[in-house]
Amino acid sequence: MVFTLALGIGATTAMFSVVYGVLLRPLPYTDPNRIMAIFEVNRGGTWSRLADPNFDDFRDQNHSFQAIAKYSANIASVSGALQPTRSLVASVSPGFFNVFRVQPIMGRDFNAADAKKGATPVVLVSYGYWKQCLGSPVDLSHSYLKIDNLVFSVVGVLPEGFQFPSDAALWMPSDLEGENPSRTSHNYSAVARLRDGVTVEQANREISAIARRIHDTSSEQGDYLLKDGVVLPLQDSITGKARPALLVLLGAVGFLLLVACANVANLLLAQASVRVRELAVRSALGAARGRLIRQFLTEAFALSLAGGGLGALAAYAGVAGLVALAPGDLPRLDEVSVSIPVLVFAFLLSTAVAAGLGAFIAGRATSGDLHQGLGEGARGQAGSQQGQRIGRVLVAAQIAVTLVLVIGAGLLGRSLKKVLDVNPGFRVDKVVTMDVSLPWVEWNDQKRKDHEAIFFSSLIERLKQIPGVRNVGATSGLPMDNGLPDGMFLLMTQNEVPKSLDGFDPLFRQKERIGTADFCAATEGYFHVLGIPLLRGRMFDQRDGADSPHVAVISQSLARERWPGQDPIGHTIEFGNMDGDVRLLTIVGIVGDVHEYGLDAPPRPTVYVNLLQRPRSAITVTMLTNADTRMVTSAARGILQELNPEIPASFRTLSQVYSASLGSRRFNLILIAFFGTVALLLATAGVFGVMAYSVSRRTREIGVRLALGAGSREILTMILGQGLRTILIGVAIGVAGSLALTRSLESLLFGVTATDPLTFAAVILLLVGAALLACYVPALRATRVDPLVALRYE
Repeated sequence: MVFTLALGIGATTAMFSVVYGVLLRPLPYTDPNRIMAIFEVNRGGTWSRLADPNFDDFRDQNHSFQAIAKYSANIASVSGALQPTRSLVASVSPGFFNVFRVQPIMGRDFNAADAKKGATPVVLVSYGYWKQCLGSPVDLSHSYLKIDNLVFSVVGVLPEGFQFPSDAALWMPSDLEGENPSRTSHNYSAVARLRDGVTVEQANREISAIARRIHDTSSEQGDYLLKDGVVLPLQDSITGKARPALLVLLGAVGFLLLVACANVANLLLAQASVRVRELAVRSALGAARGRLIRQFLTEAFALSLAGGGLGALAAYAGVAGLVALAPGDLPRLDEVSVSIPVLVFAFLLSTAVAAGLGAFIAGRATSGDLHQGLGEGARGQAGSQQGQRIGRVLVAAQIAVTLVLVIGAGLLGRSLKKVLDVNPGFRVDKVVTMDVSLPWVEWNDQKRKDHEAIFFSSLIERLKQIPGVRNVGATSGLPMDNGLPDGMFLLMTQNEVPKSLDGFDPLFRQKERIGTADFCAATEGYFHVLGIPLLRGRMFDQRDGADSPHVAVISQSLARERWPGQDPIGHTIEFGNMDGDVRLLTIVGIVGDVHEYGLDAPPRPTVYVNLLQRPRSAITVTMLTNADTRMVTSAARGILQELNPEIPASFRTLSQVYSASLGSRRFNLILIAFFGTVALLLATAGVFGVMAYSVSRRTREIGVRLALGAGSREILTMILGQGLRTILIGVAIGVAGSLALTRSLESLLFGVTATDPLTFAAVILLLVGAALLACYVPALRATRVDPLVALRYE
């Protein structure tokens, strides 16, 4: 009993700890409920980041916020510290730290002059970076860091524990090169702090009104122009995607606790029924009813307290296990722990279980007639009928709850199988990736762009010489790794190219010219390494040099969507809003679709440009290899250091990226399957316990039936029939509950419905079979009762 209760309380406490740490624990800032996130909403209802001019209007026209700021974050190669690092660098506007009411513990904050175009570059560092990478200098006047070919003076150190955006190590002023004037280039996120007395609803209405004015007056009409704006608490924006799954898991573990409590109640009821004669004897000898009730309460309290204590210990192990299993994109995972509120919750829960069960059982056990208890106890039937009825009710409830849990696990399991059956469109195994970030280069700095292309070309050729490496490519974005940027491109010929950038605006208003696609820069080797097939035309090759006409390869879905019934090869498009290069792209090939955003998301139309014609500062090198991964990464790191010792690299395998994309589904399935399995075992044990108790209390009756000529088959049928009635009642209730509750899983399912008949049928058969097996053993024992022994029973 103690183990059962400890299991239920431990699992519930561990799951509640995760939910509390991720969803409920306040953000670690001053008045965190006053910090808001702001998003644009386009005409399709999609939320997006903010364009520079739109942010400026929100900032200048609102009366709801006492501070508002924009920010973006990117991985960059940082040198000048004890060793080069790949660190997350945040670009923030003035007032960013005022939103969080955070000030440097050393040095100073940014001032207005730091954020002006052409200002001397300065940077703030996190406490961890200051300590681990800078060596904890007290005097910052000699601390400099090289980021994107600019030397930044370290002017301040932020407090320990402050990391927003998540994992940021460095903060520098935004717009050092000036703002992007486009209202459809969504480059920044935004945060703000509400003024005193202003509600979220009031701020939301004001931002919405400003957004609609922008939409109505802007000349940049199109799908990417904001149509509305939305304000919501920052905590909700951080945890919103994780909330549905975590609440489902919390509900599932709550059901497991109900099954555990019902199991314990059944055991206590059976024990109380056996002790009715003992209580009757003690009452006859003068024991007061209150004293007997106190005894039951004390026993139940000691039982539940022991279960609560062991459950709290189990919770610590459970939290560690949950954190280890949790997907990497689960927000605030580092804040999950068994906290004081959760421990109090566990103690109160165990105390409530003790008081409830103890009071119920004590009241029931001491409420009967004294002479009846003595008489029935002598015949071995003390309280059997009432006890068995309550026991069967509890078993039916266990079966019903267990059915809901196991059906939920079955639906998630079938969903995962459906997801895994999807062809990702690329090779997963034997691919090692290397992330490399060169200093940022402006799109119009052609000389430095050419140097980037030469560097990447040299790096790829050197990597091909590593023993065991079969092919090497590079890309600006791996599949299933945060996705690709998307935007609008124009269908146009060379004769239609405007003489100035302003001439593109009228063209973007001609819907017949517009297409929408993801944008990716890649080399020819990237398609070979990942096994992305060429369906028509050609790949990039030696003809596509830096001075040659720029070319593109498009995905099958884009060809089908934008050129239905046509051959897009030879057409030219302009996609300069993605990288600033307005030179036309000639489509030379069509490749297979890739599931960029996960197996459960449809392939998106994609334009691939030649990375060696349009190099990007941050790339991922892909290596197809049969050699040992550690040997390949060591050799690749050495080659990169030879080419540029200031550029660090990070390595992954593509199978790790692929596996991480399934992390959330796997996490949900493992937990609900665990809860369902434990509930099934407890429910089966409950059925066995009730049937065994029923057989033991009916031993005399069974002996009489056997003495009067009843056969073993009749006894077996009688006992199994009694158990089957209880099981079917529980199944009926469970099916009704599942039809209602599994709809909460719809957002987590793929390829199956929440009322999938195959899953329901399989789980019902499994549960009924397990429960009947639990009934069969006591029933078989009943057929072997010796009538002479039974008639002398008690």
